[in-house]
Amino acid sequence: MAKTPPPSAWSLVVHGGSGVIDRADLTAEQDAAYREALAQAAEAGAAVLRVGGAALDAVEAAVRILENDPLFNAGRGAVFTAEGRNELDAAIMDGATLAAGAVAGVTRTRNPISLARIVMEQSPHVLLAGEGADAFSKANGLDQAKPGYFFVERRWKALKRQLQQARLPIPSRPKGASKHDVAALAHDEGKRGTVGVVARDAAGHVAAGTSTGGTTGKRFGRVGDSPLIGAGTYASDASAAVSGTGEGEYFIRLALAHRICALVEFEGLGLQAACDRVVQNDLTGLGGEGGVIAVAPDGQMAWSFNTSGMYRARIADGAALEVGIYKDES
Repeated sequence: MAKTPPPSAWSLVVHGGSGVIDRADLTAEQDAAYREALAQAAEAGAAVLRVGGAALDAVEAAVRILENDPLFNAGRGAVFTAEGRNELDAAIMDGATLAAGAVAGVTRTRNPISLARIVMEQSPHVLLAGEGADAFSKANGLDQAKPGYFFVERRWKALKRQLQQARLPIPSRPKGASKHDVAALAHDEGKRGTVGVVARDAAGHVAAGTSTGGTTGKRFGRVGDSPLIGAGTYASDASAAVSGTGEGEYFIRLALAHRICALVEFEGLGLQAACDRVVQNDLTGLGGEGGVIAVAPDGQMAWSFNTSGMYRARIADGAALEVGIYKDES
């Protein structure tokens, strides 16, 4: 259980996925690379909040940093489906209005979090999927990418291992794989890799955003919790903003993000207590693994996870940046 930092004028929390992340599994170079990337994302969001920017803008800015970094299972570093594709999911929610947008199974958008926001602001819908979402992205002028842009060698090798174990055919290697200096350091955290950001701005509004490539070797158009409002992403000024990372099927069954917010709003639990109850009791009791980050309208920040590690960072007005990876860090 994490310690609860004091409230502040603005606050922001980042996660880069939870899972089997032990000290023995990461080299010193990997450890340093992940910490630097988390810090960059947190600072990108903080830069928006420091000048009085909106929580929604801070969330999008920070998530885009993580989507552009091949260390994380989102955007450029997304895992592969069993067919050898990268199918991307994302969601964003504005706690001030309860407006939300989400996409699932997109294949060409560089920054799915920005597409989710366009869905929220430029369509009457909440969730678009597959070819329709890709078409909507292109029609709205978002940056597009060829499949090779999303290729990371470590993710491809993880797919091959999984397919071999399942005795399933290995697809052809994608053409035009792009190069990136830190891509070789990407860590396979299992089936729980996702990125997310929650923020509270100086006006007291909260927002949440989540982005993921899903699970390695996923089949049949599987969609997890990240783009499902109330499961992996939720925000309300009446309670909190929450982003989750973990085994999506369990998050969906628990409506996990909304459950945390309901405990805050209707039972009066503190933010950390609500996160711990849902993650450590409800999620664990159901047999699921993962973690959450959260902020409240009064500036409280929290995180909770039942895995051996979760890539995470938080920063607030008047408080120093904190970055953590392993369970034994505060």
